[in-house]
Amino acid sequence: PPRIVFLGDSLTAGFGLPPEEAYPALLEDQLAASGIDATVVNAGVSGDTSAGGLRRIGWILGPPTDILLIALGGNDGLRGLPTEALARNLTAMIESARARHPDIKIILAGMQMPASMGETYQREFAAVYPHVAEKTDVILIPFLLEGVAGEPHLNQPDAIHPNAEGQTLIAKTVMPYLMQALEGR
Repeated sequence: PPRIVFLGDSLTAGFGLPPEEAYPALLEDQLAASGIDATVVNAGVSGDTSAGGLRRIGWILGPPTDILLIALGGNDGLRGLPTEALARNLTAMIESARARHPDIKIILAGMQMPASMGETYQREFAAVYPHVAEKTDVILIPFLLEGVAGEPHLNQPDAIHPNAEGQTLIAKTVMPYLMQALEGR
């Protein structure tokens, strides 16, 4: 069975929810319901940044891995870290994954910043993901939180972390890209 690793932050970890309600677990259930037996690894760590993901990628991809979904950068942005560093870290993660597993399929999940971060930073941050995806030839999910971000009924009281219904919508957003990666194996 394919091994699928989700490398992310609290959004991937399912902060505030039982592990089975995080979108990687929901996707594993959906794959199983479709007759696809897959080993899904949720490597989401609350508070993680792209630099943290880069430090962790070696041991996360120790066992043979078929698909890697990188969903990092939100915490970089909320801390106002330079977008150039985000681009370098994402690119280095992709290169590291390919060096370890040459046939790995990689999905990069885009993130956006709220307007409170400033229009220039917001624009530069959003541009990192399509730029890195094009440069490294990976599958791009334009925005991981499409239809979820900013929707009070889909988020926990902190207005940042998706609730169970929000996690279900994230899984729905990710599924077509995951299927594309599975078909390309």
